[in-house]
Amino acid sequence: MKEKLLCIAIASLWILPLSGALGENAPGVTATEIKIGQTMPYSGPVSMTGDIGRAGAAYFEMVNDQGGVNGRKITLISLDDGYIPAKTVEATRKLVEQEGVAFLFNSLGGHTNNAVRPYLNANHIPQIFAQYGSIEPEEALKYRWTTNLQVPNDTEGRILTQYVTTAKPNAKIGILYQNDVLGRDLLLGVRQALGDSAAKTIVSAVSYETTDPSVDAQVVELQNAGANVFLDLALGKAFAQSIRKASSLGWRPLYVLFEGSDDPALLKSAAIDHGVGFVVGAPYKDVRDPQWQGDAGMRQYVAWAEKYFPRWKDNPFAVSGYTAAEAMVVVLKQCGTDLSRANIMRQTLNLRSVALPMLLPGITLNTSETDRFPLKQMRLMRFDGTRWVIISGVQG
Repeated sequence: MKEKLLCIAIASLWILPLSGALGENAPGVTATEIKIGQTMPYSGPVSMTGDIGRAGAAYFEMVNDQGGVNGRKITLISLDDGYIPAKTVEATRKLVEQEGVAFLFNSLGGHTNNAVRPYLNANHIPQIFAQYGSIEPEEALKYRWTTNLQVPNDTEGRILTQYVTTAKPNAKIGILYQNDVLGRDLLLGVRQALGDSAAKTIVSAVSYETTDPSVDAQVVELQNAGANVFLDLALGKAFAQSIRKASSLGWRPLYVLFEGSDDPALLKSAAIDHGVGFVVGAPYKDVRDPQWQGDAGMRQYVAWAEKYFPRWKDNPFAVSGYTAAEAMVVVLKQCGTDLSRANIMRQTLNLRSVALPMLLPGITLNTSETDRFPLKQMRLMRFDGTRWVIISGVQG
């Protein structure tokens, strides 16, 4: 797929209520086009997640080839922010004030999305399916123009911890987490699941900065604390470093991982015992898993990928981008002829049991005025040295 850079004239902002009569179409919406914006870390410490943005753009390309949504083609302008909040602010303002996008879609990062959330909400610009898992219930009322499309970080922390306490009743948990809103919310969920036993069950919890050259010292600290469970909530480069260091130490706790840190090739090459027995929670089907070869949803995904996103193989981030774009099309179809920002937001909050092809069986998208997280469920999987095997029903 060829990436496109479009230069569009400045459009004015329309301030619209979230409820009420048919409104004027949003900026960026014409008779033939719906123009939307996004920021992604195509560079920086989590640049591998940039394929979420690339896959979303490729899905919209397919939709456009099929005639678009109600006759309008979707133009996605996706800018690199390097996972740096100041750059996110700059890029987001450019998208709104210069490119004239209708709304922001599926931008990635907790601290980056939080940096632009006040600006977007103050101007009644939808921040749809932001790719991070942090928003408190009271924030749902304060930031009414924001929705997220990750399992909430604290929910994931609780799900993983509930598994640990069942699988290892005498658990001594060591935790590695990213020192930002992502890591802190995951840690919050862990503590919530443990309740009064948190102080004695967590033997060590150490953080890292995304700019740190290594997390070796943190892994050594966790081993020295006597942990028999390694709750490895690291992401990207830090995760790869953490399992390599643990392997070099010959450390064999129960490994429980953060969603997205589940690359079988990395586990087989870098993890102790080739990753056998590692556990992760996930909402999506694994494109690398042969059990899904005959699945109708997987066949649909592969047909899209082979034509529009050839780098899909062994790429779980592509599934996330594909699913987000597919959910966005569901919302736009629900909007009908009213493509005002208010109605786009209203329909984003009106998803009811939406089952999409690449979600694991039993997992659906649901939203409401007070529920900004359409994706709130996971299933647990254990690595057998080759692939991830589902070991639980729907959790969450």
